[in-house]
Amino acid sequence: MRKVVLAGGTGFVGQYVERKFKDQGYEVIIISRQPQHVNWSNHAAIVHALEDAEMVVNLAGKSVNCRYTEANKREIFDSRMETTEALGAAILNCDTPPPLWINASTSTIYRHAEDRPMTEANGEFGKGFSVEVGKAWEQALFSFNLKTTRQVALRLSIVLGKDGGVMTPYENMVRFGLGGKQGNGNQMFSWIHIEDVYRIIVYIRDNDAISGVINTTSPEPVTNRELMQELRKAMNRKIGLPAAEWILSIGGRIIGTEPELILKSRWSLPERLEQAGFRFAYPTLDRALENILNKSNK
Repeated sequence: MRKVVLAGGTGFVGQYVERKFKDQGYEVIIISRQPQHVNWSNHAAIVHALEDAEMVVNLAGKSVNCRYTEANKREIFDSRMETTEALGAAILNCDTPPPLWINASTSTIYRHAEDRPMTEANGEFGKGFSVEVGKAWEQALFSFNLKTTRQVALRLSIVLGKDGGVMTPYENMVRFGLGGKQGNGNQMFSWIHIEDVYRIIVYIRDNDAISGVINTTSPEPVTNRELMQELRKAMNRKIGLPAAEWILSIGGRIIGTEPELILKSRWSLPERLEQAGFRFAYPTLDRALENILNKSNK
């Protein structure tokens, strides 16, 4: 039986990817801190899991949907560095290492951009905590000089899917009449449907020429204003109150998150994927929302 190792496979994206690979007949081994899985502290067990695997996909890392206290920042940083370094060390100890290592990264590595989109070739890094995390995360991956294992960093944009992730708070905002623009509404919202995340992983598996960093985002980003319009339309809500920047700052403190997650203009394009010939199942937001919000689609 073909084998895939999912590191940090217990989150929103990981659970979806696990289900899809199992549907394709794969054995899926998960590395996590949960007792039923291979534990991050057990180097020998990680090496054993990776032996003869078709690939390892690392999605591990504390959620950034929290207040950036010093303790949370340390955990966000360490959870990404330590797991990436643990996988690299284990791959080096394999007799038959996986031919592909896909590691999560973040499109937040790019600067706040309202003037032009960021591609892998011309993107400019920003400043601040989340940018430094992204840079260190990728550096940890590519610091391993692996002779037979291809390394790919997925610069993930905001992942949209059913029953979890960011869709839950966005749906709640619209449902309770708060589905207007946030801030000035001009900030760009780069996003990707969760099904396309899985399809990109498979596409990378099947295309040996792809390595390095990959913008994992739909080809049709929208402004925050357009995002909220599309959400209201899909949920049949005509009115949505806007939220000024100062309201988001107060609200962020109340619900325990950072306004940056909504106010930063994330504008990235999947140039390398499109050049490689990848075709998105959900290239536009209206099509993605139709799928996600249609309760008859499972």
